[in-house]
Amino acid sequence: MKLIDAQHISHSYNGKDLVLDDICLTIRRGEFLSILGASGSGKTTLLSVLGGIERPTSGKVFVDGEDICAANESRRAVLRRTKIGFVFQFFNLAPYLTVEQNILVPILLGGKGKKSVAERLDKLLSVIGLEDRRNSLPGKLSGGEQQRVAIARGLICGPDAILLDEPTGNLDSVNSEGIMCLLGEINRRFGTTVIQVTHSEKNAGYGSRVLCISDGRITGDVSLRADGKDDVSEERLR
Repeated sequence: MKLIDAQHISHSYNGKDLVLDDICLTIRRGEFLSILGASGSGKTTLLSVLGGIERPTSGKVFVDGEDICAANESRRAVLRRTKIGFVFQFFNLAPYLTVEQNILVPILLGGKGKKSVAERLDKLLSVIGLEDRRNSLPGKLSGGEQQRVAIARGLICGPDAILLDEPTGNLDSVNSEGIMCLLGEINRRFGTTVIQVTHSEKNAGYGSRVLCISDGRITGDVSLRADGKDDVSEERLR
């Protein structure tokens, strides 16, 4: 079933060079999509447009049938809290809030309290392996642990999809592998659609589908095995 449908998306800054050039893309519920491209390819801009952070210069994006390009900023903010979770390369955790409090930020911003998601909170803490660190401050956590908290924060509202911008960009190889395995588990266990942008072919291979982007255009679209464990070569992706 279709979750996100991008139709003829183009985007430029200040009316100059196109960052995205007539992109058409459909993302199904339950997919683990990797958007693979080099720095400057347009992949982060595409992620921002798909998630309603930026409006494209032209084209439309439908999320669960709703045209988010036509929605006002208030409605787009609600969609980003409820249907789409975001995780950025830099963890963006509040240093003065505990692990639990950081995860609950979207809930509190939505005017709800901890009780409304208590069961989900406990489950997420278990999945990310930080039950015993729920009262710790971010400064006491490793980089990998902080990224796990950021992922849990993106999932706390039970979104249909979670969008990640270079989720392992600030991590070493061991922590990177742990985060990618975690994303695979979230995709399988919760049925959450996972969309990551990455420059790493290895990380892209954890997805069930890899979309290649270069100079703002889609240059390849490869479906992998359902378990996302295919060996993905540069030649194959092209």
